[in-house]
Amino acid sequence: MEIFPEQWARFTPRQRILRYTFFLLSAVILYWSVTSIDVIWEWVWDSPRQMGDLFSRMVPPDTRNLSSILMVLWETVNIATLATAIAVLISLPVAYMAAQNTTPNKATLWIGRFILVSSRSINTIIWALLFVAIFGPGIIAGIVAIMFRSIGFVGKLLGEAIEEIDHKPVEALEATGASRFKVIMYAIVPQVMPTFWAVSILRWDINLRESTVLGLVGAGGIGVMLQGAIDTFNWQEVATILLAIIVLVIVGEVISAWLRRKIL
Repeated sequence: MEIFPEQWARFTPRQRILRYTFFLLSAVILYWSVTSIDVIWEWVWDSPRQMGDLFSRMVPPDTRNLSSILMVLWETVNIATLATAIAVLISLPVAYMAAQNTTPNKATLWIGRFILVSSRSINTIIWALLFVAIFGPGIIAGIVAIMFRSIGFVGKLLGEAIEEIDHKPVEALEATGASRFKVIMYAIVPQVMPTFWAVSILRWDINLRESTVLGLVGAGGIGVMLQGAIDTFNWQEVATILLAIIVLVIVGEVISAWLRRKIL
């Protein structure tokens, strides 16, 4: 009597049932999400025609105000640079407090982590709205908004880098009776310096992008001019501003890549 081998199957019957159940639940959730929001589908179907009409009004871009656009664009770069520099300086002690292997006690650990979580939980635009109400419209509100948002990002990554250091240099210095300051400077800092520079450059690149939209809520930068052009239906100037922002982002990406190659 010939015996046939058991047929191979990638999934067991139980696994197939679980997979199909997951797919069914995902489809139900997706359907519920689409039907529960108020979407005017007529506008959705008409959007390609509206986009074509809008883009036709942007051609050709109006460069008569190019000098003012470049001046405000430089202001945007300054906002991102100053905010990043201040945020990096503030995030260093916060990262030290939020790292389990360097924090003085549990109270400082939770204080540090609370600062990091609260900073990252609020979007930059929300921070900008808050500080525009405090400082008034202008670049100060933009700098502080980006700074508050960046502290959580930089501090979180630096804190994780501190927790992952090799503890042997730390133990060796402590065994010689070195002070806490010397342990930090000669055992911890050299190990986290590559992460420090990488995170700082990355955050500056991110802030350069975020600073271009802060002006939409009055926090300075190129966004102020963009919002003004949109409000006055000056679509040709809007096109020029958008092209300038694209060029700025590309230049920022090139500078970030160059800095990473030189420093890291």
